[in-house]
Amino acid sequence: MPKRSAAILMWKHEGGHLQVLLVHPGGPFWRNKDEGAWSLPKGEYDDGEDALAAARRELVEELGPSAARAAEQPTSAFIPIGEVKQKAGKIVTAFAIEADFDVTQFVSNTFELEWPPKSGRRQSFPEADRAQWFTLDQARTKILPGQVELLSRAVQLSATVARDIS
Repeated sequence: MPKRSAAILMWKHEGGHLQVLLVHPGGPFWRNKDEGAWSLPKGEYDDGEDALAAARRELVEELGPSAARAAEQPTSAFIPIGEVKQKAGKIVTAFAIEADFDVTQFVSNTFELEWPPKSGRRQSFPEADRAQWFTLDQARTKILPGQVELLSRAVQLSATVARDIS
């Protein structure tokens, strides 16, 4: 059974452009990687666990307490945008919400890892070391290739929301 993650695609309009929020994974493996390394805020969840509840939890864990306002929105504010399968086989279930997040308030949880490998030393690293808003063109080069399809779905969603508002 493949591992499953739940994610939230946060989007907003700014300066006439659709922007999406991405996080850069923390830890030594990702330190010098940029293009094709960023992700939606996401995390694994167990069979039987509600994917949206997991995505909301992970949003706060990866972005910090100031993201709680977005995570506490009514369930109806989150729009399911489907699943994608990443290169290693993990399935990501995503939800979108129009929200703003001040990236200067970014604070991520940490995890421990033996580093350097086989050294016997354990070090703490942030789950995500940066959060940033990107235009869609920028995001397509920054995001993990397996999540690009979710950006395309955000464009469709944004257009639908804009039509519904007018």
